[in-house]
Amino acid sequence: MVGTFGRALEVRGIPSQPDRLSADIEGDIVDENGVMALRAIRIRYRVALPSGKREEAERALRFHERGCPLANTLKDGVDITYTADFEELDDADVAG
Repeated sequence: MVGTFGRALEVRGIPSQPDRLSADIEGDIVDENGVMALRAIRIRYRVALPSGKREEAERALRFHERGCPLANTLKDGVDITYTADFEELDDADVAG
């Protein structure tokens, strides 16, 4: 999902590389009658944005899941949730 979100940012003119997008990801694995199963994934994105791009980034966040092959594969059996911390950079940070 991170790659799909990165691409969604890029098409909106928001660079995701280098070091502009990162994520902390956790999951819940449960024992179901002796068989381990993944039941939940939580993603917390951290995004460094050019000034004035927050609205586009929030839109990318809202819609990236529907274009993600992994999310579409898991959606019926795994609860996927995500949040994002957006940090707007000043022009000097964006250029450097």
